[in-house]
Amino acid sequence: MQEYITVSQLNSYIKRIFDSEEMLHNIPLLGEVYGVSFSRNVIYFSLKDESATIPCVCFYPANAPQIVEGAKLVCHGSPNYYTKAGKLNFNVIRVEALGQGKLYEEFLALKAKLEGEGLFDQSHKKPLPSKIERVGVITSKEGAVIQDIKNVAWRRNPSLDIVLYNTKVQGVGAEKEIAKAIELMGSYNKIDLIIVARGGGSLEDLSAYNTEIVARATYNCPKMIISAVGHETDYTIIDFVSDLRAPTPSAAAEIVVPNIADIKQNLSTYNIRLKNALKKKVELMQMRYEKCMRSRVYTDPLKIVNDNYLKLDMLVKSITNSVTNKLQVSKTQAIKNFSKLDALSPLKTLSRGYSIIEKNNGIVKSIADLQKDDTINIRMQDGEKQAKIL
Repeated sequence: MQEYITVSQLNSYIKRIFDSEEMLHNIPLLGEVYGVSFSRNVIYFSLKDESATIPCVCFYPANAPQIVEGAKLVCHGSPNYYTKAGKLNFNVIRVEALGQGKLYEEFLALKAKLEGEGLFDQSHKKPLPSKIERVGVITSKEGAVIQDIKNVAWRRNPSLDIVLYNTKVQGVGAEKEIAKAIELMGSYNKIDLIIVARGGGSLEDLSAYNTEIVARATYNCPKMIISAVGHETDYTIIDFVSDLRAPTPSAAAEIVVPNIADIKQNLSTYNIRLKNALKKKVELMQMRYEKCMRSRVYTDPLKIVNDNYLKLDMLVKSITNSVTNKLQVSKTQAIKNFSKLDALSPLKTLSRGYSIIEKNNGIVKSIADLQKDDTINIRMQDGEKQAKIL
């Protein structure tokens, strides 16, 4: 009979080897963080360098602020072989930050460059079209993303058309395929807007959406673009350049597609409001009609016209008499004023034998104003003469 060992025996043997190796206890491990996730108070992530990766787990939530995507850390801990799953993890006890990883540094540098060129400006953002009948989606046909978008969109509006452009979402050449898809979709007149989508992942997994070629294709696209890349906590360059960011692909479908049930409900509400408004309008017009029918305007319209004609004739005569009287009073007052003015005129005084003596163009009022040899001017009714004081 052939001898054998069980899986449990093998895994237990491997674990004993790791546990007995003193050099693997409490070692500092340098690497770049990616694929961070949380489950209750446990932090799951991976450390990587240029050629290898290792999964890590940390049971100390106080380390969470430093364990972020793209960070370069020294993680102190020990490797642990989990016998039940046959999986090796590096158990992290504490961490030391050494700065950002290379990918994250490249992300920040490109973000600063494009922001400085104005690619993130709000003034360039295009609004959501008022009517959406066909949506273009740029993602992989193999992933769950397109199925999520279809399920949400068609549940809300089964008549919506979805045009898929199949591209890589990560790996070599993915950024070129995505940029080309944006360019072609942008020139396709039979779609109303574009959704660029993919599922969540590490900073490395999302690197195609953190490239300059994709950012510029998004900025130059004549159609509105909604970015739905990664999970809600994932931010990529295309999120800043696009016209609108959705936290997930499913959320993008909800933004784009109004719920047909809500639309029907709103139409029903508007229909009821319209009927009520028309009913009130008819009732108001009925009341006005009944009120008018009780008025003399409808019972004896000719009498109303004649009465108003007489009133108008009396007003015209009254105005005419008032104007005539006013003119007569004004004429009489003017004659009186002319008589008073004539009586006070200096020329009228001269006609009674008086004269006016002037010296140096001024009127002489006193004998003290005259000296010997002064030349004076004497004005009388019919002329003037000069004289000399002797």
